[in-house]
Amino acid sequence: MGRTVLSITQKFLEEQESFSSFRRALRRSDQQALDDLFTSARQHLAAATYASHALPFEVMLLAMLLEEHKEVMRLRAAMDNLNHVSPFDDNP
Repeated sequence: MGRTVLSITQKFLEEQESFSSFRRALRRSDQQALDDLFTSARQHLAAATYASHALPFEVMLLAMLLEEHKEVMRLRAAMDNLNHVSPFDDNP
């Protein structure tokens, strides 16, 4: 029989587990930030199945970067809205 290929979810969990010692060495606030990054990457596991040419860790990093960039874009839009609507303007 042939070898069973791990699913992207299994690969993701293996990669996350490989960082457990690193995570334990971090401050509590940094541990939470790292956990948040892994959680954000987990949202893209379905899309990651189509990146079979890439290493699982590369896909995880790209998914994390994607989520962080979405947050930057959301914050920029919020800042633009705040800058365009001033409480001192007579005409909103």
